[in-house]
Amino acid sequence: MDSMRRIIVGVAIGASLLTGGVIGATIAGPLVASAAASPSATATAASPGTGSGTFVPNENAQHEAGESAAREAQENAGQFPTVP
Repeated sequence: MDSMRRIIVGVAIGASLLTGGVIGATIAGPLVASAAASPSATATAASPGTGSGTFVPNENAQHEAGESAAREAQENAGQFPTVP
């Protein structure tokens, strides 16, 4: 009877470990996959002019029509405009 009890306990422990592994993979699997994908998605979403420290002027015709000569001069000089 003692050896039968050991076999049953061993099978129960093995089944418990297997079940816990499946549940853990089901819960943590999508979290790990999304965490691995997030940095690359964030890096590709950023535009090259954003945050680089260099000013890129807006040369759209509608925008240009409403801006002052002083602002246009600052944009042409590569400076961040300080006048409206």
